[in-house]
Amino acid sequence: MNRIIGVALLVAGVVLLVLGMNASDSLSSDFSRFFTGSPTDKAIWLLIAGLVSSVLGLICTLRGTHTG
Repeated sequence: MNRIIGVALLVAGVVLLVLGMNASDSLSSDFSRFFTGSPTDKAIWLLIAGLVSSVLGLICTLRGTHTG
């Protein structure tokens, strides 16, 4: 069961990372970067959530392969 959850988290994390990268390349993010020096909050949170989800998914997947 942990392995299935881990794979789901890993896939969700990759999707969130892709969405975060697309959001950071958007026009609104370019304006935000011009005025504040950083991309929009949405892009940052998508990247953080994607990274955390991917790491947790990888850990659950690898931990699920060991028995005993």
